[in-house]
Amino acid sequence: MHILIIEDEAILAMHLQMFLEELGADSCAVAATQAEAVREALDHKPDLIASDVNLPEGSGPGAVKAIRSRLGDIPVVYITGTPEQARIADPGPPVIAKPIRWLDLVEATQDHGLPTPLPADKE
Repeated sequence: MHILIIEDEAILAMHLQMFLEELGADSCAVAATQAEAVREALDHKPDLIASDVNLPEGSGPGAVKAIRSRLGDIPVVYITGTPEQARIADPGPPVIAKPIRWLDLVEATQDHGLPTPLPADKE
């Protein structure tokens, strides 16, 4: 499973990548802007997108819409400090509020092929 992480905060993106790989993702790509996310998705189609909402250039929902218009329906989980904004922009996908509770991420991704056990240090 390949996951595209759309997150402009480098430290958080790194933690998300490590955690998702620990859960069983085969690979992760990180993009910090809407344009970068679209390019990355077109280069290597993701099986799942984990996206912030507000980006310095563009938005997570804008990136998701552009990616889906080219590649079809891809599951999404929004991870954001503005959950209401995510629900308005794209009402379907699960939304996890920052600061992240790792268990919330496990629950939101388990239906998309990642194993459900939570690593001991994240309980």
